[in-house]
Amino acid sequence: MKRFILEQSSEELYTSHSGLALVGACINRYSDLSRRAGRQSRGTEQISDIDILRSYLGLLSLGKSDFQAISAMQGDDYFKHALAIGRLPSAESLRQRLDAAGATGLTPQVFRASHTMLKQLGVKVSGCAQGLVPLDVDVFPQDNSNTSKEGVGRTYKNFDGYAPIAAYLGLEGWCLEVELRPGSQHAQHEFGPFLQRALKAARSLTDQECLVRLDSAHDAEKNRKLLATTEKVRFIIKWNPRGSSVLSWRERVFDEGAISTPRPGKRVGLLVVDEAMEIKGVSYPCQLIVRVTERTSDRNGQMLLTPHITLEGWWTNLDMAPEEVIGLYREHATSEQFHSEFKTDLDLERLPSGKFATNALVMALGCLTYNILRAIGQMGLLGQFSPIRHPARRRRIRTVMQELIYLAGRLLSRGRRLIVRFSRHCPGFLAFEEVYGQLVPAR
Repeated sequence: MKRFILEQSSEELYTSHSGLALVGACINRYSDLSRRAGRQSRGTEQISDIDILRSYLGLLSLGKSDFQAISAMQGDDYFKHALAIGRLPSAESLRQRLDAAGATGLTPQVFRASHTMLKQLGVKVSGCAQGLVPLDVDVFPQDNSNTSKEGVGRTYKNFDGYAPIAAYLGLEGWCLEVELRPGSQHAQHEFGPFLQRALKAARSLTDQECLVRLDSAHDAEKNRKLLATTEKVRFIIKWNPRGSSVLSWRERVFDEGAISTPRPGKRVGLLVVDEAMEIKGVSYPCQLIVRVTERTSDRNGQMLLTPHITLEGWWTNLDMAPEEVIGLYREHATSEQFHSEFKTDLDLERLPSGKFATNALVMALGCLTYNILRAIGQMGLLGQFSPIRHPARRRRIRTVMQELIYLAGRLLSRGRRLIVRFSRHCPGFLAFEEVYGQLVPAR
């Protein structure tokens, strides 16, 4: 094997992240973040608020959440050109300015800019059974152990951190909002306002009927009443038995419900209980689907000393067979994949600041970055020009970074024109060209 001679150019400008041109187009052409950030500007600093936000969005698009990572971009002209950054901040300025932006209430404006971008891009929002568009809301813990950051507390996963709540729309998993919460805060605390914001955002993106899916932490009558009285909304909420007698339910379900025997030593009972709600003199349909599973032997045929009984249930206002409702709720687990993309792909497991408001803004910017990368992936990695991949409904954020963001290129300047040149062996060039042509049409 021949030994390579390593050289570093002193004149030509190469980049390892050509895909930032796609990110910059989404931020500057399809979102109104610049206008919203301008409304929140304070003072007369030379570096504008929008340049601060563009800089950090660029870092997140590369999977870097640490403020110090901006130092590596100081001599990178392509980073500034791709994101339309006037002046690049230092790590210290980036931290201080995001602290100030978080304190001034910029976070809600970032979410609105994200919704505007999705609308302007005309993203596809796919539904599941009977045209219902899933709206999955769930809490996911972030491990920030061994830190003294503001708001860090003991999470339900038994480690110290935060417990943000997120809402995802459609089978693509478009993120509508992520609300940062202290680790010790219960999922149901102040849940109503968050759910209403998520429903309003969902309605701005689709006219189809939404299927809201919630886990047992949100089993509360006020949630069911809110969803039942909201137009074009159906729901499935996991039932929380809260000390109900397992044996009593076992007797009732096996006496009144449908019974099946999937295998010897295991029987399953299903019972549908009508629990219609009376709200301001109007009756709204609601059912409680209860499933009891009794095992007297394990899957290998080994007999158990005492029967193992599992009690489960789901609240719903869907007019479907119980098995279909349970199957729809099972798909709610897909939202765990979206959580992991936030925590690993965007590097937002351990948040960068010690201030709660700043970290809340970071999560909002993470939401916008997530949607940008998701949109780029849907546009470029599912069509005929996509690099060879297995068929899928969507691509993971990490895959979008690998195939379209981290592309090596060379920046050339000819007259007043900027040219990005790719290698003739670049496998993602056709996909990149296709997405860029859609985002920035030729005049």
